Amino acid sequence: MADPTTNFARTIRKEAARLGFSAIGFSSPIPQPIAIERYNTMIAEHRHGEMTYMEHRLDERAMPSMLLPDLKTIISAAISYNNPVDTIAGQPVISKYALIDDYHTVVREKLQQLLDYLKALLGEDLNATITVDSSPVLEKTWAEHSGIGKTGKNTLLIIPSAGTYVFLGELLIDKQITDNKPPLPNLCGSCTNCLDSCPTGALIEPGKLDATRCISYLTVELKREFTPEESAMIGNHLFGCDQCQQVCPHNHQTTITPNNSFTLHHNLLNITPETILTLTKSTFRTLLQGTPINRTGLKRLKRNARAVTINLKKT
Repeated sequence: MADPTTNFARTIRKEAARLGFSAIGFSSPIPQPIAIERYNTMIAEHRHGEMTYMEHRLDERAMPSMLLPDLKTIISAAISYNNPVDTIAGQPVISKYALIDDYHTVVREKLQQLLDYLKALLGEDLNATITVDSSPVLEKTWAEHSGIGKTGKNTLLIIPSAGTYVFLGELLIDKQITDNKPPLPNLCGSCTNCLDSCPTGALIEPGKLDATRCISYLTVELKREFTPEESAMIGNHLFGCDQCQQVCPHNHQTTITPNNSFTLHHNLLNITPETILTLTKSTFRTLLQGTPINRTGLKRLKRNARAVTINLKKT
């Protein structure tokens, strides 16, 4: 006799698709020693740079049940933001994810809608926790375990038919839902496009990133002023970097469209370093309120703009 929770999984997946999720999967919270070992190695090798928050709450990463007592199922959800963006070679660049509304808010709202549906479907008390990026959860590991994606050589999760331009979020619930979907195989094959094209050599080997050389880390996460080397490394990137995604074949073969909640802020598409350097606190808020850039703040954005200005003069 079929497990009745398998039917729940099928029904939940249909509702997730209606809400605009690209993929959704279900995992039992079993130990993930290989993922934890890789994470700890990254910390030990200081490849996380100055993101000291990654050094904390390690027990919760290893045991997600600490985030929700009596945890039975981790629901991994992916949602596409792959809007087409025309870029001009040599011009200042902002990463795709920063040209739209802040994904933390959008994904959390979508997961709340899915949770409300799940509670109504089950018709019983359900304890749950919604996590989006900032919680100590091994997002890619659980997504892989659920069978919805596979981490590529650029360390980003590849969702078949959606590519890597996706946001991840999770529902942790205290009800078991069975969905016997096997893990995906290696989706990269012999391709090394991402490693070959990384402008700073941050991808030191397949699946291994040195954040201290990553343009996204330097322009988004690093809080202090740049060293001269770091300033030169960011090139023409005002905020973030999509290079390893732009060259990924999986992003050229997508059939899943971006969620319509992620509409582009067109006033950011051709913004110049000069414009950024003239922003006041007030005009910064007006221009960037609700976007991921707002979280980084005006001080760091101007730091980036100063470096890009110098770098463009050298080209």
